Amino acid sequence: MTVHPSLQSSIDAWTHSIEAITELVTPLVEGEWNKATCLPGWSVRDVVSHVIGLECEMLGDPRPIHTLPRDLYHVRSESARRMEVQVDVRRHHTAPEMLSELEYTVIRRSRQLRNESRQPDAVVRSPLGEDRSLEFVLQQRAFDVWAHEQDLRRALDKPGNLDSPGAQITRDLLVKVLPGVVAKRAQAPADSAVVFDVSGPLEFLRTVRIDAEGNATIDGSVSLGPTVTLALDWDTFHQLACGRVRPAAVADQIKIDGDRELADAILTNFAVTP
Repeated sequence: MTVHPSLQSSIDAWTHSIEAITELVTPLVEGEWNKATCLPGWSVRDVVSHVIGLECEMLGDPRPIHTLPRDLYHVRSESARRMEVQVDVRRHHTAPEMLSELEYTVIRRSRQLRNESRQPDAVVRSPLGEDRSLEFVLQQRAFDVWAHEQDLRRALDKPGNLDSPGAQITRDLLVKVLPGVVAKRAQAPADSAVVFDVSGPLEFLRTVRIDAEGNATIDGSVSLGPTVTLALDWDTFHQLACGRVRPAAVADQIKIDGDRELADAILTNFAVTP
């Protein structure tokens, strides 16, 4: 039985990004694994450990039995503690040990995905401990691995793949949550329209429209006289949405036209990842 067509794009995107991560870290010397990333408390080694750990969970491997140190300042929630276990258990692994486990995990997971015979709506347990559809979980894994590929690229000063298959899945998932950001989080007023004009390797324009009842929809058409327009490049857009940077740090890279107060509320509530 072949993989369902609606799952293949996520599998291809995951494969592209996980192979890119392997290529990035294979030549690193021991000290480079300790380079800090933009994620609080996480080094290059920690990001790779996180990726390995979640893919092992997708394979059905048991979670490590491990007690976290009490002085991890960046661990502030139960979900963060859950994520940290797979990271902290590998903190003293050497570069060869990390590479060996990464390569072995990718081989196992790739084989599992090649043989995936379930339907897209099959319910599976996600690495976050939620029961979701297989299609959604595979999209999330492609998104997560691409986002961490970019974390590693910034830490290692090796930019690239901003328009890769993983980037495209990330864009689609982030665009889907824009109505909630604008209507619920930023409390945009009724009968308003917010335009996101994104340039760069992944160029797109989306308009979030709020109707008289406060319901939000999104489309790709141009709005005449929008309440506010946010113009920014794709790299800045995804870093804001993924919580990698704060709006104040990239203010000079965002052009705002229209209601400044609403724009500030949107940017303040833009981060949608845990």
